[in-house]
Amino acid sequence: MSEPVLKLENIGRTFAQGQEKLLVLENVELELRPGEIVALLGPSGSGKSTLLQIAGLLEPPTSGTVVIDGIDCSKARDNKRTEVRRDKIGFVYQFHHLLPEFSALENVMMPNLIAGVAKSAARAHATELLTRMGLAERLSHRPAKLSGGEQQRVAIARALANDPLVLLADEPTGNLDEQTAEMVFNYFLDATRDRKVAALVATHNIELARRMDRVLHVRDHHLVTA
Repeated sequence: MSEPVLKLENIGRTFAQGQEKLLVLENVELELRPGEIVALLGPSGSGKSTLLQIAGLLEPPTSGTVVIDGIDCSKARDNKRTEVRRDKIGFVYQFHHLLPEFSALENVMMPNLIAGVAKSAARAHATELLTRMGLAERLSHRPAKLSGGEQQRVAIARALANDPLVLLADEPTGNLDEQTAEMVFNYFLDATRDRKVAALVATHNIELARRMDRVLHVRDHHLVTA
């Protein structure tokens, strides 16, 4: 069995609320291996998004350790965490957050360009990703000219642009109608499986969750198997 690319060890997270402390996560343990797609279920406010933020190095845990590709990011300096987040993690959100003044192609090129990839190579890679997403005819379109499903497919392609080891998705189809959500999720599954990316997907959609390799619940501050 391959080594996990993401390990959460004894993760806890509390927030200050006036004089009180609000417990969100406690003793969370998770291992995610290459090519594994895991659903994360739980009611609104249960801590799913907080868990994704911690796994993606966007928010520090109150306690515990985050290990990505063998790197203990809990002890790493800010510049190292930024490097790991840029090179090893991709993010997909419910709302696509595309840059409106840029085309679909330019949006997907952006992570490569920021990472120092030559423009010609970034363009070729972005074109391949968008074609894989069924958007070969939409490369020059700006987000306002794309449908909701097309915008989200661009966002997924952008998340894969730097060939991450881990893909974190927070309600990636939550803003789409049922038919479009199904279509977008099919592209999501195909793209992540083809690249053997480990994915953690927060969702309220039980039917989509059942199509993933494992289903986990955030329940009473803990992460439990469905």
